[in-house]
Amino acid sequence: MVEPRAITVVFYVMAALTWTAMSAESVGGPADPTVGNYFTSTDDRHHDRRPANPVVEQPAQQQQPQSQQQQQEPRRFRHEASAVKVLYQTGSSEEELPVCEKWAVCSKVDMYQWPWVERQCRCPSGGPPCSQMLSPADGHTITDKTRQFKLCEPIKMLPKCRYFRDMAWTLRSEGNGTLQIVHCHCPKGSVAYLLKRQAYQTESKQIGYQYSFACSPQSRIRCQRKEPCRLFTVRKRQVMVDEVNTNALCQCPQQHACPSHHTDVGVIQSKNYSEENIRTYSGYCMPSTADDH
Repeated sequence: MVEPRAITVVFYVMAALTWTAMSAESVGGPADPTVGNYFTSTDDRHHDRRPANPVVEQPAQQQQPQSQQQQQEPRRFRHEASAVKVLYQTGSSEEELPVCEKWAVCSKVDMYQWPWVERQCRCPSGGPPCSQMLSPADGHTITDKTRQFKLCEPIKMLPKCRYFRDMAWTLRSEGNGTLQIVHCHCPKGSVAYLLKRQAYQTESKQIGYQYSFACSPQSRIRCQRKEPCRLFTVRKRQVMVDEVNTNALCQCPQQHACPSHHTDVGVIQSKNYSEENIRTYSGYCMPSTADDH
């Protein structure tokens, strides 16, 4: 049986190995016994730092323009983190989170289907708190497919990664959780893949693993007949949240489209890893309809 704390690292490594080998046969990887449990937030006070402005009554003719402006405001610039489910890597509150190291990911935002947030650590005192925006346009966000990695530091200070050579980020066990350190940002339009795995000795004299990810251009290879165009790795969290990793393998021919969701038409289940509560799916090119254009 795999320990519950090993599931998170196993999930990301299995998804990365799946993309690297372009086959579900390569999904796997040693479980790391020091990955922390996750809990659901029960106190939204820690996630909504908006000032409680007093309500000022205004004449009706002055309230109308303000209401129209709010309706026209793009969703991505609104503070909505307090309205989504928040999980904690360690403990069940902000106070129980460790202090972030430099360039560590303080929060992960999953935008695959319904937005949800996983808190990793809290930013050091004296500096800005971890961004709660659901938008990557806050100056502190690295994007990876449908996920956003929030940093305490501004990303404009990060160098740009070189394809296949530089490590974009590393993921390793640290205490009762995982520590993700960002080293550079991938060029626009690229994807991250597992570059290498290294074993190391933890403070408790156990063997842990560090996973390094690099950047690659998106594949422009045309899909062959009966070849999957996208792979999905799905893990059901304890709080009934689906954690999904997607990997595009090839481009569909003209007048065909690749499924973007693991429940879409053209997706079939590949393998089921019951101990880790992980399922894999393969998506195949489907004829495009008029609604797709």
